Amino acid sequence: QVQLVESGGGLVQAGGSLRLSCAASGIIFSINAMGWYRQAPGKQRELVATITSGGSTNYADSVKGRFTISRDKNTVYLQMNSLKSEDTAVYYCNANLYTTWSRTSLRDYWGQGTQVTVSS
Repeated sequence: QVQLVESGGGLVQAGGSLRLSCAASGIIFSINAMGWYRQAPGKQRELVATITSGGSTNYADSVKGRFTISRDKNTVYLQMNSLKSEDTAVYYCNANLYTTWSRTSLRDYWGQGTQVTVSS
């Protein structure tokens, strides 16, 4: 079993900052990539940022220059600066990982989500 536990969400004024954390635990052989996704009310879940095991990062155009993803072992962080009201959403952590040496064990795992609300 693999668990992803998120923390760091909350209410912040526009222009403010928040830092999200997500710790992966359980039976983990190796992590291929980790990332953050978000879902606003009435909208589909969308990619925010990802980081590979090699440290390569990818960001949604809407957050480039404002958000920074980083990773330390099995924990991924999302530093969010210059927050806007349109960043309001439930943020979900994702881990694409292997639970054994076999390639067939590769799959995605998701956290429970953490609410980020930006007031204007």
